Amino acid sequence: MRRVLVTGATSLLGRSLVDRLISRGDTVSVLQRKPSGLDVTEHLGDIVERHTVVNAMRGVEAVVHLAARVAVTGPWAEFEAVNVHGTRNVVEAARAAGVERFVQVSSPSVAYRGESLIGAPAGAADPARARGHYARSKAQGELVALAGNSSDMAVMAVRPHLVWGPGDTQLIGRIVERATAGRRATVGSGTALIDTTYIDNAADALVAALDRAPSLAGRAFVVT
Repeated sequence: MRRVLVTGATSLLGRSLVDRLISRGDTVSVLQRKPSGLDVTEHLGDIVERHTVVNAMRGVEAVVHLAARVAVTGPWAEFEAVNVHGTRNVVEAARAAGVERFVQVSSPSVAYRGESLIGAPAGAADPARARGHYARSKAQGELVALAGNSSDMAVMAVRPHLVWGPGDTQLIGRIVERATAGRRATVGSGTALIDTTYIDNAADALVAALDRAPSLAGRAFVVT
């Protein structure tokens, strides 16, 4: 049993992860901007606020960092503030608090350069070639997190892609809504394959990463 802090717990993946940690006996606290409704110790605030992160980190042994700016469009400064500088705040506060295990939730897009990836390993995050503000900022954030790996704090990254399942309001719901309204666009021939991750698989992977962090430290893994 561990004392675990989860950032970004209001997301589909965050809630599912918290449920799993609680059910196995971990003591869980969460940090996000809005109330989660979860029966755990809750810290409200933004990861860009260093004092908020430091307060949430007290007494914590392990961290799963899910909080992120996720969007298709928007100013670069907004993505950089949360996904890069916010991640740095979380990593530095964790190290100062004596956290032993740190799991950075990243994205396969950090290593995507425009060509199809089939059965590919988790290539290095590449901010210079990542496509779009989200992917580039997440690539920088992953590098910031992995740079915090040390003999005192084992850091690893997990990259689930397009998480969906019961409770999802982002992916499947929007696809159905647009298809029903006749507004679903077809790209090219419409035969491109896109990897997705079912919520149970993604959440189980994060729990496994937390447990195995010391032996997998410094590495990134794609969940599929």
